[in-house]
Amino acid sequence: MAFALSNILAARKTIAGIADATPFVPSPFMTEKTGTEFLMKLENMQPIGAFKLRGAVNAVMNLPEDVAGVTCCSTGNHGRGVAYAAAHRGLRAVICMSSLVPQAKVDGIRALGAEVQICGKSQDDALAESLRLVDSDGLVEISPFDDPHVIAGQGTIGLEMLQARPDLGTILVPLSGGGLAAGVAVAAKAINPQIRVIGISMDRGAAMHASVAAGHPVEVEEVASLADSLGGGIGMDNKLSFALCRDHLDDIVLVTEEEIYHAMQVLFYEDRIVAEGACVVGIAALLSGKLAALPGPIGTIITGRNLDMGMFHRIMAGEDIRLGDTMVKGRAYGT
Repeated sequence: MAFALSNILAARKTIAGIADATPFVPSPFMTEKTGTEFLMKLENMQPIGAFKLRGAVNAVMNLPEDVAGVTCCSTGNHGRGVAYAAAHRGLRAVICMSSLVPQAKVDGIRALGAEVQICGKSQDDALAESLRLVDSDGLVEISPFDDPHVIAGQGTIGLEMLQARPDLGTILVPLSGGGLAAGVAVAAKAINPQIRVIGISMDRGAAMHASVAAGHPVEVEEVASLADSLGGGIGMDNKLSFALCRDHLDDIVLVTEEEIYHAMQVLFYEDRIVAEGACVVGIAALLSGKLAALPGPIGTIITGRNLDMGMFHRIMAGEDIRLGDTMVKGRAYGT
Protein backbone atom coordinates (compact mmCIF):
# COMPACT_ATOMS: atom_id res chain seq x y z
CA MET A 1 0.00 0.00 0.00
CA ALA A 2 1.38 3.43 -0.91
CA PHE A 3 2.01 5.77 2.02
CA ALA A 4 3.54 9.21 1.67
CA LEU A 5 3.78 12.72 3.06
CA SER A 6 0.38 13.55 1.55
CA ASN A 7 -1.30 11.14 4.01
CA ILE A 8 0.32 12.98 6.92
CA LEU A 9 -0.60 16.43 5.58
CA ALA A 10 -4.23 15.30 5.33
CA ALA A 11 -4.09 13.99 8.90
CA ARG A 12 -2.80 17.35 10.12
CA LYS A 13 -6.04 18.98 8.92
CA THR A 14 -8.20 16.27 10.48
CA ILE A 15 -6.70 16.42 13.97
CA ALA A 16 -6.21 20.20 14.09
CA GLY A 17 -7.39 21.63 17.38
CA ILE A 18 -7.95 18.20 18.94
CA ALA A 19 -4.57 16.47 19.11
CA ASP A 20 -1.83 18.76 17.84
CA ALA A 21 0.58 21.57 18.76
CA THR A 22 2.39 20.08 21.77
CA PRO A 23 5.49 21.90 23.10
CA PHE A 24 8.98 21.19 21.71
CA VAL A 25 11.42 22.23 24.40
CA PRO A 26 15.17 22.03 25.07
CA SER A 27 16.79 19.96 27.82
CA PRO A 28 19.80 21.86 29.16
CA PHE A 29 21.01 18.74 31.00
CA MET A 30 20.94 16.47 27.94
CA THR A 31 22.38 19.24 25.78
CA GLU A 32 25.38 19.42 28.11
CA LYS A 33 25.70 15.62 28.24
CA THR A 34 25.57 15.13 24.46
CA GLY A 35 27.46 18.24 23.40
CA THR A 36 24.71 19.20 20.97
CA GLU A 37 21.31 20.80 21.42
CA PHE A 38 18.77 18.28 22.67
CA LEU A 39 15.02 18.90 22.37
CA MET A 40 11.96 17.04 23.58
CA LYS A 41 8.53 16.87 21.91
CA LEU A 42 6.14 16.77 24.87
CA GLU A 43 3.38 14.42 23.73
CA ASN A 44 2.75 13.69 27.41
CA MET A 45 0.88 17.02 27.28
CA GLN A 46 -1.87 15.61 25.03
CA PRO A 47 -5.39 15.57 26.56
CA ILE A 48 -5.07 11.81 27.16
CA GLY A 49 -1.43 12.10 28.24
CA ALA A 50 0.02 10.35 25.19
CA PHE A 51 0.81 10.76 21.48
CA LYS A 52 -1.58 7.95 20.55
CA LEU A 53 -4.43 10.47 20.45
CA ARG A 54 -3.21 11.77 17.09
CA GLY A 55 -3.53 8.47 15.23
CA ALA A 56 -6.72 7.47 17.00
CA VAL A 57 -8.47 10.74 16.21
CA ASN A 58 -7.40 10.59 12.57
CA ALA A 59 -8.61 7.00 12.23
CA VAL A 60 -11.94 7.47 14.03
CA MET A 61 -12.76 10.73 12.22
CA ASN A 62 -12.21 9.00 8.88
CA LEU A 63 -14.77 6.25 9.59
CA PRO A 64 -18.11 6.27 7.76
CA GLU A 65 -21.18 7.66 9.53
CA ASP A 66 -22.98 4.33 10.01
CA VAL A 67 -20.39 2.36 12.02
CA ALA A 68 -21.60 0.42 15.06
CA GLY A 69 -18.54 1.30 17.08
CA VAL A 70 -14.83 0.66 17.34
CA THR A 71 -12.50 -1.83 18.97
CA CYS A 72 -8.77 -2.24 19.32
CA CYS A 73 -6.07 -4.06 21.20
CA SER A 74 -3.80 -1.89 23.29
CA THR A 75 -1.01 -1.78 25.86
CA GLY A 76 -2.78 1.28 27.22
CA ASN A 77 -2.27 4.53 25.40
CA HIS A 78 -3.77 3.56 22.03
CA GLY A 79 -6.85 2.33 23.87
CA ARG A 80 -7.10 5.62 25.70
CA GLY A 81 -6.79 7.48 22.40
CA VAL A 82 -9.47 5.37 20.71
CA ALA A 83 -11.76 5.78 23.72
CA TYR A 84 -11.33 9.56 23.64
CA ALA A 85 -11.85 9.77 19.88
CA ALA A 86 -14.88 7.48 19.99
CA ALA A 87 -16.45 9.58 22.74
CA HIS A 88 -15.81 12.66 20.60
CA ARG A 89 -17.91 11.05 17.85
CA GLY A 90 -20.45 9.41 20.16
CA LEU A 91 -19.39 5.86 19.25
CA ARG A 92 -19.21 2.69 21.31
CA ALA A 93 -15.62 1.62 22.07
CA VAL A 94 -14.39 -1.76 23.33
CA ILE A 95 -10.70 -1.88 24.25
CA CYS A 96 -8.99 -5.29 24.52
CA MET A 97 -5.90 -5.54 26.72
CA SER A 98 -3.67 -8.26 28.17
CA SER A 99 -3.15 -8.90 31.87
CA LEU A 100 0.33 -7.34 31.57
CA VAL A 101 -1.14 -3.84 31.15
CA PRO A 102 -0.80 -1.75 34.35
CA GLN A 103 -4.08 -1.19 36.20
CA ALA A 104 -3.62 2.58 35.99
CA LYS A 105 -3.97 2.40 32.21
CA VAL A 106 -7.04 0.15 32.42
CA ASP A 107 -8.70 2.57 34.84
CA GLY A 108 -7.86 5.54 32.63
CA ILE A 109 -9.61 3.98 29.64
CA ARG A 110 -12.74 3.11 31.62
CA ALA A 111 -12.85 6.69 32.88
CA LEU A 112 -13.28 7.82 29.27
CA GLY A 113 -16.44 5.73 28.92
CA ALA A 114 -15.04 2.77 26.98
CA GLU A 115 -15.58 -0.91 27.75
CA VAL A 116 -12.42 -2.85 28.65
CA GLN A 117 -11.87 -6.57 28.15
CA ILE A 118 -8.79 -8.25 29.68
CA CYS A 119 -7.73 -11.09 27.39
CA GLY A 120 -4.82 -13.44 28.05
CA LYS A 121 -1.21 -12.56 28.72
CA SER A 122 -0.07 -10.96 25.49
CA GLN A 123 -0.93 -8.31 22.94
CA ASP A 124 -1.63 -11.11 20.47
CA ASP A 125 -4.34 -12.49 22.80
CA ALA A 126 -5.89 -9.04 23.02
CA LEU A 127 -5.78 -8.67 19.25
CA ALA A 128 -7.57 -12.00 18.80
CA GLU A 129 -10.44 -10.79 21.00
CA SER A 130 -10.59 -7.47 19.18
CA LEU A 131 -10.90 -9.25 15.84
CA ARG A 132 -13.60 -11.53 17.29
CA LEU A 133 -15.63 -8.43 18.19
CA VAL A 134 -15.40 -7.29 14.59
CA ASP A 135 -17.24 -10.45 13.56
CA SER A 136 -19.64 -10.75 16.50
CA ASP A 137 -20.58 -7.10 17.11
CA GLY A 138 -19.82 -5.43 13.78
CA LEU A 139 -17.24 -3.12 15.31
CA VAL A 140 -14.40 -1.57 13.30
CA GLU A 141 -10.94 -2.62 14.48
CA ILE A 142 -8.38 0.18 14.70
CA SER A 143 -4.84 -1.16 14.76
CA PRO A 144 -2.50 0.57 17.20
CA PHE A 145 0.19 0.75 14.50
CA ASP A 146 -0.64 -1.01 11.22
CA ASP A 147 -3.27 1.38 9.92
CA PRO A 148 -2.58 4.16 7.40
CA HIS A 149 -4.72 6.71 9.26
CA VAL A 150 -3.05 5.88 12.57
CA ILE A 151 0.44 6.12 11.06
CA ALA A 152 -0.45 9.39 9.35
CA GLY A 153 -1.75 10.83 12.61
CA GLN A 154 1.46 9.93 14.44
CA GLY A 155 3.46 11.33 11.53
CA THR A 156 2.13 14.81 12.28
CA ILE A 157 4.58 14.83 15.20
CA GLY A 158 7.42 14.75 12.69
CA LEU A 159 5.87 17.62 10.77
CA GLU A 160 5.65 19.75 13.90
CA MET A 161 9.21 18.93 14.98
CA LEU A 162 10.66 19.92 11.59
CA GLN A 163 8.43 22.97 11.31
CA ALA A 164 9.73 24.22 14.67
CA ARG A 165 13.34 23.20 14.00
CA PRO A 166 14.18 22.68 10.32
CA ASP A 167 17.82 22.21 11.37
CA LEU A 168 17.20 18.96 13.29
CA GLY A 169 19.90 16.42 12.47
CA THR A 170 18.58 13.37 14.34
CA ILE A 171 15.26 12.14 15.74
CA LEU A 172 15.19 9.36 18.36
CA VAL A 173 11.81 7.58 18.30
CA PRO A 174 10.48 5.03 20.80
CA LEU A 175 9.76 1.89 18.77
CA SER A 176 7.09 -0.74 19.31
CA GLY A 177 4.70 -1.77 16.54
CA GLY A 178 6.15 0.99 14.39
CA GLY A 179 3.21 3.34 13.87
CA LEU A 180 4.97 6.28 15.52
CA ALA A 181 8.40 5.54 14.06
CA ALA A 182 7.03 4.96 10.57
CA GLY A 183 4.95 8.14 10.52
CA VAL A 184 7.68 10.34 11.97
CA ALA A 185 10.34 8.89 9.67
CA VAL A 186 8.25 9.36 6.52
CA ALA A 187 7.43 12.94 7.46
CA ALA A 188 10.95 13.88 8.51
CA LYS A 189 12.72 12.32 5.55
CA ALA A 190 10.26 13.82 3.07
CA ILE A 191 11.20 17.24 4.42
CA ASN A 192 14.92 16.53 4.93
CA PRO A 193 16.23 13.33 3.31
CA GLN A 194 19.54 13.69 5.20
CA ILE A 195 18.01 13.58 8.69
CA ARG A 196 18.70 10.45 10.75
CA VAL A 197 15.73 8.72 12.37
CA ILE A 198 16.61 6.01 14.89
CA GLY A 199 14.16 3.66 16.58
CA ILE A 200 14.82 2.77 20.23
CA SER A 201 13.29 -0.10 22.18
CA MET A 202 13.88 -2.26 25.26
CA ASP A 203 16.18 -5.25 24.91
CA ARG A 204 13.60 -7.89 25.86
CA GLY A 205 10.63 -8.53 23.58
CA ALA A 206 11.43 -5.87 20.95
CA ALA A 207 9.26 -7.19 18.12
CA MET A 208 10.10 -4.67 15.39
CA HIS A 209 13.84 -5.00 16.01
CA ALA A 210 13.62 -8.80 15.75
CA SER A 211 11.43 -8.58 12.65
CA VAL A 212 13.68 -6.15 10.80
CA ALA A 213 16.69 -8.33 11.66
CA ALA A 214 14.88 -11.40 10.31
CA GLY A 215 13.60 -9.62 7.21
CA HIS A 216 9.96 -10.44 7.98
CA PRO A 217 7.52 -10.18 10.91
CA VAL A 218 8.35 -12.60 13.73
CA GLU A 219 6.75 -13.43 17.05
CA VAL A 220 8.52 -12.56 20.28
CA GLU A 221 7.86 -13.43 23.90
CA GLU A 222 6.16 -10.51 25.62
CA VAL A 223 7.57 -9.80 29.08
CA ALA A 224 7.05 -7.17 31.76
CA SER A 225 9.08 -4.00 31.19
CA LEU A 226 9.44 -0.48 32.53
CA ALA A 227 8.76 0.45 28.90
CA ASP A 228 5.47 -1.48 28.92
CA SER A 229 4.04 0.72 26.15
CA LEU A 230 6.62 -0.76 23.77
CA GLY A 231 5.50 -4.34 24.36
CA GLY A 232 3.58 -6.59 21.98
CA GLY A 233 4.04 -8.04 18.53
CA ILE A 234 3.75 -6.33 15.16
CA GLY A 235 1.31 -8.85 13.67
CA MET A 236 2.37 -11.72 11.45
CA ASP A 237 0.31 -10.28 8.58
CA ASN A 238 1.70 -6.75 9.06
CA LYS A 239 0.79 -4.74 5.97
CA LEU A 240 2.40 -1.35 6.44
CA SER A 241 4.40 -0.42 9.56
CA PHE A 242 7.02 -3.16 9.19
CA ALA A 243 7.98 -2.16 5.65
CA LEU A 244 7.98 1.54 6.50
CA CYS A 245 10.25 1.01 9.52
CA ARG A 246 12.53 -1.31 7.56
CA ASP A 247 12.88 1.20 4.74
CA HIS A 248 12.96 4.52 6.61
CA LEU A 249 14.71 3.95 9.95
CA ASP A 250 18.46 4.43 9.85
CA ASP A 251 19.05 2.14 12.83
CA ILE A 252 17.35 0.40 15.75
CA VAL A 253 19.00 0.44 19.18
CA LEU A 254 18.04 -1.53 22.30
CA VAL A 255 18.39 -0.46 25.93
CA THR A 256 18.26 -2.42 29.20
CA GLU A 257 15.75 -2.07 32.02
CA GLU A 258 18.48 -0.57 34.21
CA GLU A 259 19.20 2.05 31.55
CA ILE A 260 15.49 2.88 31.27
CA TYR A 261 15.26 3.13 35.07
CA HIS A 262 18.12 5.64 35.20
CA ALA A 263 16.75 7.66 32.27
CA MET A 264 13.37 8.00 34.02
CA GLN A 265 15.21 9.48 36.99
CA VAL A 266 17.18 11.83 34.75
CA LEU A 267 14.05 13.16 33.04
CA PHE A 268 12.33 13.77 36.36
CA TYR A 269 15.20 15.18 38.42
CA GLU A 270 16.79 17.26 35.65
CA ASP A 271 13.74 18.34 33.60
CA ARG A 272 10.95 17.82 36.17
CA ILE A 273 8.95 15.67 33.75
CA VAL A 274 6.85 12.69 34.83
CA ALA A 275 6.91 10.18 31.98
CA GLU A 276 6.55 6.50 31.20
CA GLY A 277 9.56 4.25 30.73
CA ALA A 278 8.81 4.07 27.00
CA CYS A 279 9.37 7.83 26.71
CA VAL A 280 12.95 7.81 27.90
CA VAL A 281 14.49 5.09 25.72
CA GLY A 282 16.16 7.69 23.50
CA ILE A 283 17.67 9.38 26.55
CA ALA A 284 18.72 5.95 27.85
CA ALA A 285 20.47 5.10 24.58
CA LEU A 286 22.43 8.36 24.66
CA LEU A 287 23.42 8.17 28.33
CA SER A 288 24.53 4.53 27.98
CA GLY A 289 26.86 5.39 25.11
CA LYS A 290 24.96 3.27 22.57
CA LEU A 291 24.58 6.25 20.25
CA ALA A 292 27.57 8.34 19.29
CA ALA A 293 28.54 11.00 16.75
CA LEU A 294 24.93 11.83 15.87
CA PRO A 295 24.29 14.95 13.80
CA GLY A 296 22.59 17.60 15.88
CA PRO A 297 20.41 19.11 17.02
CA ILE A 298 18.84 15.93 18.40
CA GLY A 299 15.11 15.61 19.04
CA THR A 300 13.19 12.90 20.86
CA ILE A 301 9.53 12.30 21.69
CA ILE A 302 8.28 12.13 25.28
CA THR A 303 5.43 9.87 24.32
CA GLY A 304 3.23 9.66 27.43
CA ARG A 305 2.65 10.12 31.15
CA ASN A 306 0.15 7.32 31.89
CA LEU A 307 2.14 5.22 34.33
CA ASP A 308 1.74 3.52 37.68
CA MET A 309 2.62 6.31 40.11
CA GLY A 310 3.47 3.85 42.86
CA MET A 311 6.10 2.32 40.59
CA PHE A 312 7.28 5.79 39.58
CA HIS A 313 7.73 6.84 43.21
CA ARG A 314 9.80 3.71 43.93
CA ILE A 315 12.05 4.43 40.94
CA MET A 316 12.54 8.05 41.99
CA ALA A 317 13.44 6.81 45.47
CA GLY A 318 16.03 4.44 44.01
CA GLU A 319 14.32 1.23 45.14
CA ASP A 320 14.70 -2.17 43.47
CA ILE A 321 11.87 -2.97 41.04
CA ARG A 322 10.54 -6.43 40.23
CA LEU A 323 9.32 -7.00 36.66
CA GLY A 324 7.86 -10.49 36.48
CA ASP A 325 10.75 -12.80 37.32
CA THR A 326 13.38 -10.08 36.74
CA MET A 327 14.72 -7.71 39.39
CA VAL A 328 15.91 -4.25 38.31
CA LYS A 329 18.55 -3.06 40.75
CA GLY A 330 17.76 0.44 41.93
CA ARG A 331 20.01 3.30 42.90
CA ALA A 332 19.36 6.72 44.32
CA TYR A 333 19.73 9.43 41.69
CA GLY A 334 23.12 11.08 41.71
CA THR A 335 24.90 8.19 43.48
